[in-house]
Amino acid sequence: MKDSLYGLTLDRLAAWLEERGQKKSRASAVWEALYRRRVTSYEQMTEARPECVALLEDQYVIHTMTEHTRQESADGTVKYLFKLRDGNLIETVLMRHKFGLSVCVTTQVGCNIGCSFCASGLLAKSRDLSAGEIVEQIMNVQHDLDRAGQGERVTHIVVMGIGEPFDNYDNMADFIRIVKDPKGLAIGPRHITVSTSGLAGKIREFADSDLQVNLAVSLHAPNNELRTRIMKINRAIPIEKLMESIDYYLERTNRRLTIEYILLKDVNDRREHALELAELIGEKRRPLVNVNLIPYNPVDEHSQYQRSEQESIRAFYDALKKQGVSCSVRLEHGTDIDAACGQLRSKQIRASRDEAKAASV
Repeated sequence: MKDSLYGLTLDRLAAWLEERGQKKSRASAVWEALYRRRVTSYEQMTEARPECVALLEDQYVIHTMTEHTRQESADGTVKYLFKLRDGNLIETVLMRHKFGLSVCVTTQVGCNIGCSFCASGLLAKSRDLSAGEIVEQIMNVQHDLDRAGQGERVTHIVVMGIGEPFDNYDNMADFIRIVKDPKGLAIGPRHITVSTSGLAGKIREFADSDLQVNLAVSLHAPNNELRTRIMKINRAIPIEKLMESIDYYLERTNRRLTIEYILLKDVNDRREHALELAELIGEKRRPLVNVNLIPYNPVDEHSQYQRSEQESIRAFYDALKKQGVSCSVRLEHGTDIDAACGQLRSKQIRASRDEAKAASV
C-alpha cells in the first residue's frame, strides 16, 4: 500500500527527490501545489516537473481516506467521520471561534489510555495514524472550506482527538513540522496545541524538541486516589512524577502550559478539590499555568458520570481565582451533535455491528 504524500516534510521530500536524480529545489514546487494551491490530484500539479510528478505518483498517494459521515451543529461546528483505506473510522472536528477556525485532529485508531469518562477509549487502539493521515485530516477540512468559496482557512490546530498523541510521538511530531512550515500551511506554532494524558517521559522529550508549540496536560483530579479512579494511567505515572515532568517543561521552555480539568458532578467538582488543585499547582508554577475547566459531555456508556451543575462550575472557578490560579471555562461547541470525542465513531461502529448481527439471524 502506497504511503501518503502528505507525510513527507519538505526536507525529506527534497532528499527523496535528490536520491532519484531530481533537483532538491523541485520539492518546493510540489509543496506549492499541495499546500498553497491545494490540489487534489497529480494531474493538477502543473507547476512541478512531469518526471518529478511521475516519480511521486509511482510511490505515493494523495488521498488515504474518504468522508463517511458528517454532523453539523447550529453553532457551525462540523464533526467529520473519515474512513481509512483499511476500513477504520476516525473523527476530525472543525470549530469556529472569534479568533479563527480550529481543527481537532485524531492521532490513533482507538485509544489505550482508558479514561473511565471518555468515549475515545471505548474501543482499544488498533494502530497509530501515519503523519500523512494526520495531515490529511487538516487538508480535507481545508478542501471543504475551499469548496464553500468563502475564502476561509484553518488557522488553529488542537491535537486532542481520538488517541494519545505522545503514544504516537514521531508521527505527531512530523505532522506538526509539516503544518507549521512557512512554505506549507504556515500555521503559527502558538496556534497549535498538543494534549497529553500525562506521559511524563514524552513531556520531557517534547520540552527538548524543536516543535515550540503549546502543551496541554489532562489532569482531571488533584490527588492520586481520585485520579487513579478515573484515569488508569495514574497507576503507572502518578501525579508526583507527572508534576516533575511539568516542572521540567516549564523550566526548559518558559512557555505557558494548560492543565485540562473535566468537571464531573459530585466526583471532582467540589470546592475542596479546587483548593487541592490550587495547592498542587503551587506558587512557583502559577505564572506559567492556566487551568481550563471543561464541562463534561455525557456518554451513554459512562452513565456513572454526569455534567457538573453551573453553580458548581462557577464555585470551582471562583475558588481557583481566589487562590491566584489563572483559569478559564472552555467554550462549548457542537452540543447539539455527538459532542464528546469518539462518540460519533463509537456509535457508527456499534450500529454497523448491530446491522451485521441482525443480518446473520
